[in-house]
Amino acid sequence: MGAAGRVEAVCIGERTGEPKRAAPRIILVAAHGVEGDAHAGSARQVSLLATESLDKLRAKGLEVGPGDLAENITTSGIGLCVLPVGTVLRIGDALLEVTQIGKECHAPCAIARQAGECVMPTEGIFARVKVGGVVRAGDAIAVSHPRIFPAAAAQSRNED
Repeated sequence: MGAAGRVEAVCIGERTGEPKRAAPRIILVAAHGVEGDAHAGSARQVSLLATESLDKLRAKGLEVGPGDLAENITTSGIGLCVLPVGTVLRIGDALLEVTQIGKECHAPCAIARQAGECVMPTEGIFARVKVGGVVRAGDAIAVSHPRIFPAAAAQSRNED
């Protein structure tokens, strides 16, 4: 796996549908998600959004920061929304597998109402925790594309 990006912030939220708050660290639990987060145990265990996506909203005059779009991990230096499903991300000791790109929003969120659009439905990604660990701001993110390491991706799928 090669270094591709960096964790800018980690966030947690006790209730769904609300912004998450910044935390000094999050604990990723295998096959569960972020310990103490409202989305833990769901199909979308961990959400990630690039700082570059937040910058698009800032350019429209919105004051948004990490967690405001309910993402658990805010990243930089990595094109999250172009990673294929099955991509493995290593952050510290934790391994995440990308399971979904974007999401369907059933009702416009506050960001979409203010800016006319929200980036989470098209640029946010979701992952499941394959191997747990602690994640902090400043941690490096390494990427393994399933098409580059097909044996590892196949083994990862077979472990489910």
